[in-house]
Amino acid sequence: MGRTNPTYRDRLTALEGEWSSYRRGLRRPAQARFDRLFEHGREYAHAASNRNHPDPMVPLLVSVLLAHERELDALRERVETRETTDGVHD
Repeated sequence: MGRTNPTYRDRLTALEGEWSSYRRGLRRPAQARFDRLFEHGREYAHAASNRNHPDPMVPLLVSVLLAHERELDALRERVETRETTDGVHD
């Protein structure tokens, strides 16, 4: 039988393991932030699996950027809503 390629989730788990010594070197609050980066990678794993990039770091970074864009959009919306309700305009 032929070998099967590891899934993106498997490769992401391996990548996270490769960075474990870096994570250990971080202070506790930064460790939680570091863990969230990989959570973002798992959140977009379906899309990353479709891309099947040879380097799992690339889809991880794009996933992190997408998650940050989503968070920025939510913050912008909150600011705009607050400005509207407070009567503040540009």
